[in-house]
Amino acid sequence: MTISGTNSAGRPVQVINAEAKSPFVLVCEHASNHMPAKYGGLGLNAVDRISHVAWDPGAMPVATRLAQRLDARLIAGGLSRLIYDCNRPPSAPDAMPEQSERIHVPGNQDLSDAMRAQRVAQVYAPFRDTLARIIAATSDAVIVTIHSFTPIYMGEARCTEIGILHDTDSRLADAMLDLAPAHSNLRVVRNDPYGPEHGVTHTLREHALPRGHLNVMIEIRNDLIATEAEQEQMADLLAPWLEAALAKMHLSEVRV
Repeated sequence: MTISGTNSAGRPVQVINAEAKSPFVLVCEHASNHMPAKYGGLGLNAVDRISHVAWDPGAMPVATRLAQRLDARLIAGGLSRLIYDCNRPPSAPDAMPEQSERIHVPGNQDLSDAMRAQRVAQVYAPFRDTLARIIAATSDAVIVTIHSFTPIYMGEARCTEIGILHDTDSRLADAMLDLAPAHSNLRVVRNDPYGPEHGVTHTLREHALPRGHLNVMIEIRNDLIATEAEQEQMADLLAPWLEAALAKMHLSEVRV
């Protein structure tokens, strides 16, 4: 399977491993930096269009490898999050950000209501509807979103290496954090470098919380997954960790 950050077909959503059988449903909202020609690169230079503001570098290769190891379906965004961030509701100002970190996004300035509605219809709605359909078709779905974050943000270095994020339902996150010492020697931190107060748990709020699905958001510092070998190693780390966390939860339910 070819793994790339681009999406030459310009599809707003990609489904990987569609016939998978496990309860895990993986989500990679920021999988691609692809910008269809009609958006004119949003007025950004070539360096900015491949920077972390446009996508989550390394996240899609890790998610793809993780889907293979877990026999899980993977739903991935097909366009740059600067066109529409599929981990934000249409009402969020940063769903189509005018600025990301210190980068000004000319193509997102002064968007009309009609222009915003068009992007919602063409990018967010297909992603949301596809994810909802696959979750509904998966028995006892366990939703895991995969992201990466930059080691330096707004000039500040980040010490966290893996963030285990959750919203109001912390069950799976708690199990992963309890098991972290047995599975990783990396610095693993709860709700860091982001937490629900930053608006990053939209997918969990939209698709997991209302129906009681187990869920967690995993943030990986992108300097740890820059190469294919590192991406393989990260998938090898995460797969048994997730399986053990799920097994721990099932065992706890039996004991109760």
